[in-house]
Amino acid sequence: MSTENQELKKVGLKVTLPRVKILQILEKAGDHHMSADDVYRTLLDQGEDVGLATVYRVLTQFETAGLVVRHHFEAGTAVFELEKGDHHDHMICLETGKVVEFVDPVIEQRQKEIAEEHGYDIEDHNLVIYVRPKSK
Repeated sequence: MSTENQELKKVGLKVTLPRVKILQILEKAGDHHMSADDVYRTLLDQGEDVGLATVYRVLTQFETAGLVVRHHFEAGTAVFELEKGDHHDHMICLETGKVVEFVDPVIEQRQKEIAEEHGYDIEDHNLVIYVRPKSK
């Protein structure tokens, strides 16, 4: 049984061709974050007959099942990445749209300290830093 089939069954989703194809596309994307339109265009390029509404529905099912994480980096455009189980933050280039994932233990520790100073424990967080290339 393929890895994709196992992943879908593990989270309680029926194995269907659209789900398998979409999961394969997200796996091949690696660290690249994809919108539903990106996934749809990739399916079309591969000659697959899957509608845009199906792509949105499957991505929402994947999100509910914990297979993907949805981010809203840009106004009105959601992007998706596979849930890898590891925490990371993001930098978004305002000129190119490039998404850079990073992990910084100092930032993580400082956030924890700030929450504690205010009498809280962090349950979850999402740090997004919007950047521009340095001018020379």
